[in-house]
Amino acid sequence: MRDLSADLLDWYDVHARIMPWRVSPTDKASGKRPDPYAIWMSEIMLQQTTVAAVTSYFQKFIARWPTVSDLAATEDADVMGAWAGLGYYARARNLLKCARAVVADHGGVFPPDHAALLKLPGIGPYTAAAIASIAFDLRHTVVDGNVERVMARMHDEHTPLPSAKPILTAYAEALTPADRPGDYAQAVMDLGATICTPKSPACGICPWRDPCVARIAGTAAELPRKTPKAAKPVRHGTVYIARRADGAVLLETRPEKGLLGGMLGWPGSDWITVSDQRPQNPPIAADWQKIPGEVRHTFTHFHLMLDVMVADVGAEVQTDVGAFLPRTDFRPSDLPTVMRKAFDLTQS
Repeated sequence: MRDLSADLLDWYDVHARIMPWRVSPTDKASGKRPDPYAIWMSEIMLQQTTVAAVTSYFQKFIARWPTVSDLAATEDADVMGAWAGLGYYARARNLLKCARAVVADHGGVFPPDHAALLKLPGIGPYTAAAIASIAFDLRHTVVDGNVERVMARMHDEHTPLPSAKPILTAYAEALTPADRPGDYAQAVMDLGATICTPKSPACGICPWRDPCVARIAGTAAELPRKTPKAAKPVRHGTVYIARRADGAVLLETRPEKGLLGGMLGWPGSDWITVSDQRPQNPPIAADWQKIPGEVRHTFTHFHLMLDVMVADVGAEVQTDVGAFLPRTDFRPSDLPTVMRKAFDLTQS
């Protein structure tokens, strides 16, 4: 089994993907070490998001906040605005909480200890293992979707996910070497992302081609098996976009807990499952007009359909909901995607 790890590391030394947070095998050989801050940042951003989507956000964050102390000292709204569009906004809130905990409790240095990493806000078992392994080269097994797929095929494991997770983790743990565990973790993920792909795996050029049981059995393309997911429900709601003559728009900061927590957004209704009873609760009295069409957006557990109502209001209007943001300070890019879709609908 350890020989397999050595074979994969040999492959990784030649074929490692280039990523802005990664230290290549060549640079490591020259003495460069991974930055735990960069590894942590990338891992938080990569949760439920692709490398392609994350890269520009990572570069923007690192340029603006080059150290964890810089990030910890910034305003919440600045981070939430910079995160807009990346999704899963609880991650952004935890990003700040974790940065401040690292500064307050660890002197601005990420602890090189798996147990200590697990105690930090927003860091669960996978992320702690990834940071410990990749940033500090400690032997911890890192298992993401790519690794699960590779292990299922290597062992021709037909137990469906998520029930198969403990089994696949045990397979992965058995292969994790004591030498270069961080490079090995990245190598397995690269293998899954570039060769052992979900569809049409390139078995002919795989460094683990010969021992792969699923390739021999002809079942690689079928694995990993997954328990069928229930259909996502559809929810409905309304958002209200109020515009003053001077260009200011009415926005509110959403509650900290819940979807889009702490983000700027348009005032609106609850999101309910009855399509013909979309709640109406405008934030101010005005001549509200419905924009043709609707916003459609998908969250992890449901689809959302929103009516968009607009109104032009006077400068003297008063409201207890949110506040008017001057046009010069309003950047649609700071809105979460679903709220930006609502704004875009008013521009068409």
